[in-house]
Amino acid sequence: MSKVALFPGSFDPFTNGHVDTVERAAKVFDRVVIAVATNTSKKSLFNTGEKIELIQQAVAHIGNVEVMEHSGGLTISLAQQIGADAMIRGLRNIQDFEYEMNIAAMNKLQDAEIETVILMASEKYRFLSSSLIKEVASFGGDISELVPANVNHAVKEKYNNTEA
Repeated sequence: MSKVALFPGSFDPFTNGHVDTVERAAKVFDRVVIAVATNTSKKSLFNTGEKIELIQQAVAHIGNVEVMEHSGGLTISLAQQIGADAMIRGLRNIQDFEYEMNIAAMNKLQDAEIETVILMASEKYRFLSSSLIKEVASFGGDISELVPANVNHAVKEKYNNTEA
């Protein structure tokens, strides 16, 4: 029986930290589904279609990974729909821990059969966040070591277009 993991997030933009988490999850699970959601509390740099395309390109080298839209509702419901055994979450710091612990507890209450699997961020990505990437990029800073090459190009295009 194959093991399926759901990796949900807004991924705006998708970073090398996300790639690292997906690569590691893909070694543990037979199938990893990246679910791209829209965080309505934040102003998005990319629309959902753009994010899906960028992520598909960034993870194309990993054979057991697919990308889909999470169009709303509870993430645990999406996990049930795709037959996920687990939800993957990345953890960078103590603030992430408290937030993720609460989400995991609520998800467990909703469906006791779906586990939350926490993957600690690799040390070189612990400081990294999509918000920080956007802030640095908006001022013309170099993010090339922090995001996949296709994402770096797309971010530069977005900020060049918004300044025109």
